[in-house]
Amino acid sequence: MTAILAGRSGPRHGSPHRRRRLLGLAALAVALVVAAGFSLAFGARAIPLAGVWDALVRPTGSDADIVIRSLRVPRTLLGVLAGVALGVAGALMQGHTRNPIADPGLLGVNQGAAFGIVSAVVLFGVSSLYGFIWFAFAGALLAAVVVFLLGATGGHGSTPVTLALAGAAVNALLYGLIAAIVLGNRQGMETFRFWRVGSIAGRDFAVAGQVLPFLLLGLLLAVLNTPGLNTLSLGEEVATSLGQHVRRTRILGVTAITLLTGSAVAACGPIAFLGLIVPHVVRALTGPDHRWLIPFSGLLGAILLLLADVAGRLVSGDTFEVGIMLAVLGAPVFIVLVRRKGLARL
Repeated sequence: MTAILAGRSGPRHGSPHRRRRLLGLAALAVALVVAAGFSLAFGARAIPLAGVWDALVRPTGSDADIVIRSLRVPRTLLGVLAGVALGVAGALMQGHTRNPIADPGLLGVNQGAAFGIVSAVVLFGVSSLYGFIWFAFAGALLAAVVVFLLGATGGHGSTPVTLALAGAAVNALLYGLIAAIVLGNRQGMETFRFWRVGSIAGRDFAVAGQVLPFLLLGLLLAVLNTPGLNTLSLGEEVATSLGQHVRRTRILGVTAITLLTGSAVAACGPIAFLGLIVPHVVRALTGPDHRWLIPFSGLLGAILLLLADVAGRLVSGDTFEVGIMLAVLGAPVFIVLVRRKGLARL
């Protein structure tokens, strides 16, 4: 509580904690550049860093230039965007629900996006990624709105418990509807299965451009939500006594989570464990102050997603998509984190 109250008043510009955190952000930014370089250089065909640089600034139309500019640059860009979105959404989700094992899919966003895609393919005959991405985003938004409305029933507004219960109910309902739709439609099953794996491969700049405005708006709302979320972590009664508008803070946070997760999931599919693990790691470094937790989580999320994608390419070409690699690597890492005595608590 002392750390959060100190965060409300703001640390002194010369404080050691602030300098360490700024250095940490700078280190993560450098690490992100390195991870992006790995993403551009390594894959089924390794390209030297000098060749990557030439392809970016002095392209000659060679095969290496085509691989870099047409395939790996869009893939890396989308990986950065999705990693930032899921890392920030995970930090917000755990903060608002006061649940250390909450992930961005708890609000029904993942299942809502899946329902939108299945509906687009089976009911409307949409077969293009550029077409059903909008259905996925609309489904994600609709599911999150329903969860929030259900969680706010009873006249007392939404609480961490009611949001979690409403999310579980909506997730179960949508899962049943999706199964009922795809079981009788082979094309719908194939499209849903491919999207469900979670991948940043096979996307171009147009996909990133479609989701970028919503992602940027979600990041802005996340930053605006941090002071209220710091106060809310002291308890709703304390937050109210300090003048915090709890309902407005909840709405702002849920909107940010929905925009961020909906953007990433619509473009890449549900990528597991990233939004769950990243806030745990970052919280152990920065403490509970969401003004630092949010940017740290965004940068670390992007780094981990890019490295997992590179690892999948090195292990098996493009057979192991990033969603599979994060699930394989993330599960044991999360178990280790949970079993640590020093795991940072909410």
